[in-house]
Amino acid sequence: MFKDIKEANLQDKTVLLRVDYNVPIQDNKILDDTKIKASLKTINYLLENNCRIIVLSHLGKIKSTKDKEKYSLEIVAKRLNELVNTQVIFSRYTRSPELDLKVKTLNPKEILVLENTRFEDYPNKLESNCDLELAEYWASLGDLFVMDAFATSHRRHASTYGIAKFIPSYLGFLVLEEEAMLNKYVLHPEGIFTIIVGGSKIDDKLELMQKLLPKCNYMLVTGGLANSCLKALGLNVGTSLATDDEEILQSIKEMLITYKNKISLPLDVIISKSYAEENVEVKNVNELDYEDYIGDIGPKTMRKYKGIIYGSDVIFLNGTCGIYEDKRFSNGTLELLEVLKESNKKVICGGGDALSAVKKFNHENDYTYLSTGGGATLDYIINEKMAIID
Repeated sequence: MFKDIKEANLQDKTVLLRVDYNVPIQDNKILDDTKIKASLKTINYLLENNCRIIVLSHLGKIKSTKDKEKYSLEIVAKRLNELVNTQVIFSRYTRSPELDLKVKTLNPKEILVLENTRFEDYPNKLESNCDLELAEYWASLGDLFVMDAFATSHRRHASTYGIAKFIPSYLGFLVLEEEAMLNKYVLHPEGIFTIIVGGSKIDDKLELMQKLLPKCNYMLVTGGLANSCLKALGLNVGTSLATDDEEILQSIKEMLITYKNKISLPLDVIISKSYAEENVEVKNVNELDYEDYIGDIGPKTMRKYKGIIYGSDVIFLNGTCGIYEDKRFSNGTLELLEVLKESNKKVICGGGDALSAVKKFNHENDYTYLSTGGGATLDYIINEKMAIID
């Protein structure tokens, strides 16, 4: 049972802190330390209470010995050491007598970062399968457990769920903030609520769309999701990314009919004759040829969506307008982000693609809230609770 961190008696305690330090690393450099900085509010609160802090996190997926060389948390520990006003110690082990000794000699207000918890996934997936012996060992290292990794709250792993079975457990400030913001602006919004949903595979988003349609006033559909919707209505989408699953297409069609007054689909799109072709053109959605490949929404669609956005009070952005990584198809996403900024509405961004685009086009400080969750954000919205909560 998790409680609010503010309810915990933390003074002088040894605290196990699960964070999300799954950061992008290239050429031994951290490309984005946002997740590390997001943990500092909880870390500083623990330091104020004279705690010894043992940090656990995963990084990447560990399927081989080579992956262990690639995904060590040592570089993350060094960055954390630069961000806090205390000593950060790194352990190359996830469990060992050496680790036990480091824990015993840890001083108040010091931080010990354990090696990547997913090192326990090779070869037997002990972390991901929530091995309770592993969870009990980690629990034995501390007095209390604080879960502050919202982005992994949809996974019942040994380090996110198992530890809580053995010692008193609490939710950190980041997790509490995520809960509060998603509850307020997405699950229980006030005023006119609009959802912008995009992505490549509608199989991954259909449940989310069905969950949120009763709650929203408008749903603007973009990207591969829109292609599948157009296909479900019998329109030709050429060679564009869209589902071929007849069951899913039927479900989409039924959803579009049931919520025809809420769902908006593209009127026009940016296409090329193949994914690799340089030349692009604008076409109405009912004029596509069989070799056309949709990469973005067109200007008519943007004008329509802009009008809906300006008439809204709260907007949840989950996805992009198209293949924004490709310059030929980036304009829709870029313009949409500008419209959201200029609208001065309450804008909540959630999901990996949406956050990546927001960062790529430098809009990190322009919206009400950026959820750190990715898949965990969508899981929370669908289930209205985190999977780690029994």
